[in-house]
Amino acid sequence: MSKISAPAKTLRAFMLAAAIGWTAGTVSSPAQAEPVRVEAPAFASDRLSVEVIGQGPDVILIPGFASSREVWRPLAQRLAATHRVHLVQLAGFAGEPWTHGDGAFVQPVVDEVARYAATLNRPAVIGHSMGGLTGLLVAQQHPEAVGRVMSVDSLPFFSALYGPTATVESARPFADQAAAGILNADAAGYRVQQERTAAGMMRNEAGRADMVEWSMASDRQAMASAIRDVMTTDARPGLAAMTTPVWAVYAADANGGASAAMADGMWGREYAALPGVKLVRVDDSRHFIMTDQPERLSALVDEFLAD
Repeated sequence: MSKISAPAKTLRAFMLAAAIGWTAGTVSSPAQAEPVRVEAPAFASDRLSVEVIGQGPDVILIPGFASSREVWRPLAQRLAATHRVHLVQLAGFAGEPWTHGDGAFVQPVVDEVARYAATLNRPAVIGHSMGGLTGLLVAQQHPEAVGRVMSVDSLPFFSALYGPTATVESARPFADQAAAGILNADAAGYRVQQERTAAGMMRNEAGRADMVEWSMASDRQAMASAIRDVMTTDARPGLAAMTTPVWAVYAADANGGASAAMADGMWGREYAALPGVKLVRVDDSRHFIMTDQPERLSALVDEFLAD
């Protein structure tokens, strides 16, 4: 987006408030033995691929919008000592092929994650941003397939960031504008916009270059379809009937991100109907908690998996 139009500014604010998850860079971790890669369950999909490492109880890690599975690499390597970790890569993102034109994005991914999860032993699902929404929808639609869900800086209806009265219909024009902006931007302007977005999405400077490169390597049509779907998918009506344990971890950053009060209010309101949800705020972090506060998130994941 070479020039930031009013809709683009709205979208950028939307994402800076911890919305969609443009992509994230990896965080360097101490040298350690490479986890053993194991053969994945027989599974083929044109919506996602899965890399499997480690042995033990199953954990599925889903990245967010335009992200590479590498965003989860440090956490996955640590978890692989005690768990069988399934690193998902969504089609169309970060160089993964996309063959679906302008078709639906979110629901087909939900269907395929559920189909994959059904080959495992009620895995835990941890998803960032759009990946968190995916995990929530899998638990709503296929509760028998998953054991528990952690959403990382993810809301059941992302367009609620426009205000408490936002609906799918009121968000649709903004979703269409966001999709058009992705499709119509020239390459140079688009890179500039990704660089600006990266600065708002994470405090950690080392991860921003990866974020930009993964965005640039993503299929524009896949991104447009995904952004349109994410902004018009409302999982809130299904929250009250859910029985799957859910942790919702969210970010607050007094220096350039959402304030603690704003984040508490938003996540408390949007998850209010979900029985037993555990809300956990992570301070000094922007949208990519795994990048800005990796040790804190790792400790929370340990608690979540042991709960």
